[in-house]
Formats: sequence, C-alpha cells, structure tokens
Amino acid sequence: MRTRSSVGSRLLTLLLIAPLCNQLAHAQEMEPRAYSNAPIDMNFLVIGYGYSAGGLLFDPSLPVQGAHATLNYGVLGFAHSFDLAGKSAKFAMVLPYAGLDANGYLDGTYAERVVSGFADPAFSLSVNFSGAPALPLKEFLHYRQETVIGATLKVTAPWGQYDADRLINIGTHRWSIKPEIGVSQALDNWVVEGSAAFTTYTSNNEFYGGQKLEQDPIYSVQAHVVYNFTSGMWVAFDATYYTGGESTVSGVAKDNKLDNWRYGLTFAMPVDKYNSIKFSASTGIITRTGTDFDAYLLAWQYRWGGGL
Repeated sequence: MRTRSSVGSRLLTLLLIAPLCNQLAHAQEMEPRAYSNAPIDMNFLVIGYGYSAGGLLFDPSLPVQGAHATLNYGVLGFAHSFDLAGKSAKFAMVLPYAGLDANGYLDGTYAERVVSGFADPAFSLSVNFSGAPALPLKEFLHYRQETVIGATLKVTAPWGQYDADRLINIGTHRWSIKPEIGVSQALDNWVVEGSAAFTTYTSNNEFYGGQKLEQDPIYSVQAHVVYNFTSGMWVAFDATYYTGGESTVSGVAKDNKLDNWRYGLTFAMPVDKYNSIKFSASTGIITRTGTDFDAYLLAWQYRWGGGL
C-alpha cells in the first residue's frame, strides 16, 4: 500500500516530465523525457536563461569559417497536454530572445556582429502512439510506464531578427521542419530513451550579399539514461550525434558537412506541486565546422490545470 508521502513524491516526479523547452530550436538539441507520458489537460509555463560560448548555436551550419560566438538568451515557453484519439499528446511553443556577440570569415572576408533580438520561434506537436494512454491526473497516478513509442513534429518559423546586409544574425530567415520518432523504456527507477530525427530547411533567398543559401537535411540521433529519485528529482545523462547539413551559397557547395557528437547532463527538481527548476549543460566531444560550443540553461516551470 502506498503512503500519502510516496504518492506525493510520485506526483512531483510525474509533473516534471513535461517538456521544459530546455534549449533553443536547433538540430543538435538534447531533450530527455520527451516521450514520457503526462496527465492530460495540464498547462506548463517556462521561463529560462541560457548561455553559450563557442560556435554559432542558432545556425551552426552557416558557411562561416572560424566562427566564435558568445550568446546570452532568455526563453519563454508554453506547453499543453491533451487527449488525441485516446493517445497522450503535447503541444509546445518556444520564443527565445538573445544577445549575440559573434565573429567569423566567409570566403576570407571577416565579419563581426553584436546584436540582440528575437530568435526564430518553434512550435511542436508530440503524440505517444503506444504505451502512454491519455489519462486525467487521478487515473494517471496509478499509471506505470513500461515501453512508450511516440513521435514529434517540430516547425521553426523565420520570424527572428534578420538583416540581409549582415552575415551573422540571430534569426535564420527560413523555415525548418523536424520529424522525430522516439522510444522510452522504464526499468524501475531508471528510464532509457532513444530517438532519431531529420531536419529539413527551406532556402534563404536573401542571404548575405544578395546570395541564395540552401542546406542539406541534418540527420540526428540522441540517447538518454535517466534516474528518478524518490523525492521527485531526476538526473539524465544525454548524448547526441548529428550529420549532414552541408550548405550551398548561390550554387557553390561550402564543404561544411556536420559530423559531430555532443554529450550533456540534465537535472530537475520540484519546488512544490506547481513549480520546478531545471538545469542542463552540454559540450562537444567530436566537432566540426564551427559547432564546438558549450551551452548551459537554467529554467523555472510553473504548471496548472488538469485537476492539479
């Protein structure tokens, strides 16, 4: 028989599995617990601060040689869980605002930029097809995860800061679409996860110098090993590999194909049943083409609705 305290701790852990929009919308992001189930009809508001130093986080495949950037950014995110034909689903959107100090070379021409503004917003829909039924909160407390299989479709809109007369910008001035499929397997207090995705991009017809920027798809896989503490805290060890994404400027290939590994750590803990905090850090293991950067994020999440 479960005690009141054990049910309370389990509730806090369950509420921490909602997506925290923990990074900006880029192809090499790592998001643990993306396919864990969540009670329906709940809302999540996220406010976060992030810091990155190294390569160009917003657009790592930009054909810039020797790129170095320092980025301070804030993230405002919202997510809602709901019932989609009996399956648990989540809709999420993220709006980042950033200050960027960057420099690099394009075909031997040096460029530097200090700028602030909105980055491209991202919208996503996730659906768990197997192992994660749509349940209200009271029924969800009796749910025990085994194997969950789901999918996500993420779209990034070209609405961020962009100046066609400058090489380095915060926004990318193009759409991206990222379909992904993932699996989450619970083993007592452990959860093992894996996912595979590819990101496609529309052309940027207003690239620097009146040129046209095109990019091949980026293919990525990520894996996470998560441990859940009885207090409701959890920690995840994260890794991702991504490749592809070679750029072409006005028909000239730039030989900047990505072929990179990154790893990271994510920690989340509840403050109470409405609030939680989360910290993540990641760095490159094997990197190429200006994508060697360190990234950190601290986020606060508030949740309501669904009978909480």
